[in-house]
Amino acid sequence: MPKNDDKSGAKMTLTDVLPVLRGLLAEPTGTQDVPYEPVILKSLIGPEAIDFAAGPLETPGPLGGLAEGCRGPVLHVDSMDAADTAQEIRQQLGGLLDEYQKANDAGPEVIAIKGMGAIIVDKAAGDGDGPLKNRVALVTGAAGAIGYGICKALLDNGCYVAASDLPGKKLDSFTEDLRELCPERVCGCSLDVTDEGSVKAGFGEAIRKWGGVDIVVINAGLGHVCTLDKMQLADFQRLERVNVDGTLLTIAEASRQLIAQATGGDIIIISTKNVPSPSAGFGAYSATKAACHQLGRIASIEMAPHGVRVNMVAPDAVFTGGKYKSGFWEEVGANRMKARGLDEEGLQQYYRSRNLLKAAITGRHVGNAVLFFVTHQTPTTGATIPVDGGLPDATPR
Repeated sequence: MPKNDDKSGAKMTLTDVLPVLRGLLAEPTGTQDVPYEPVILKSLIGPEAIDFAAGPLETPGPLGGLAEGCRGPVLHVDSMDAADTAQEIRQQLGGLLDEYQKANDAGPEVIAIKGMGAIIVDKAAGDGDGPLKNRVALVTGAAGAIGYGICKALLDNGCYVAASDLPGKKLDSFTEDLRELCPERVCGCSLDVTDEGSVKAGFGEAIRKWGGVDIVVINAGLGHVCTLDKMQLADFQRLERVNVDGTLLTIAEASRQLIAQATGGDIIIISTKNVPSPSAGFGAYSATKAACHQLGRIASIEMAPHGVRVNMVAPDAVFTGGKYKSGFWEEVGANRMKARGLDEEGLQQYYRSRNLLKAAITGRHVGNAVLFFVTHQTPTTGATIPVDGGLPDATPR
């Protein structure tokens, strides 16, 4: 959060405060691999909550029933300065939390910030358990085969998931399918990775819902099939906007939020086997994904001092994930089938037959690779897991 010297034109919101507060409320574990146990923060920002935050009440009150069962006095915060940096916010809130802890021998379950609303602190939230319990993930380009595999793997391991994609029926339907698996731990976020304001708003939606983010999976991407001599600049730039600019904007916002939260975290970039082993006709895709991959490697260096790990997963052709088909192959598949004289099944068999294990790569496999990184099985950053069944010409990795 950059310092803003013009206080008159700026207005701080809960979105600015929540990641800092969530980081302060996280419990240190004393372990290297998982240094903090996070909490879920539920924001109440309606008129009733604003009135509640403005008053001197010492008990939670009804607040639409959402604060029912909360114990202990409310921690009231009189005001937050819109010009404050994340560090200044941390110092102010940290002091108040320390005073509360000393006075009550426990942390607050309800925090009221004047002019903003109320926050419910839930350390035992959710309907699931597992190594990612109470962690929050945001997945871009979620509404497809790879996105489904990633989201399901995260949900199966206790994570909260903000599934983001372009707004519309596709995202709405995808979100409803995920909610059937875990009603309390899913939200859909409209997010266009090529628009800086949209990226910020998408993160803000997840933060207001659960208090912050711990895991960001950059999966949004576009493909295009064309040889370089026939490449239209506009087509190349269309892929650049999503695969390069979108990755940069998402990494930048993820980094800002994770630094503000100050509890580490993970950024995972869905790369491709085309980075080490490009194919003819895939020039625009291979080049822009190579740039995306390189941004991830640089981010791993820059974010390591903040305890944030940045890693890549590089699949070969993924056609399905659950009931979902790949949007990438819907776009480029017809061209590939025509070039090789194959139908859809034949094309999938072609990709299976070219890897050493003769394996069909699915969204579930990509999700499992993401899980390896975000569950911190090894102290690793800046690395790539290939998910391709074994492709000798794609080595060294």
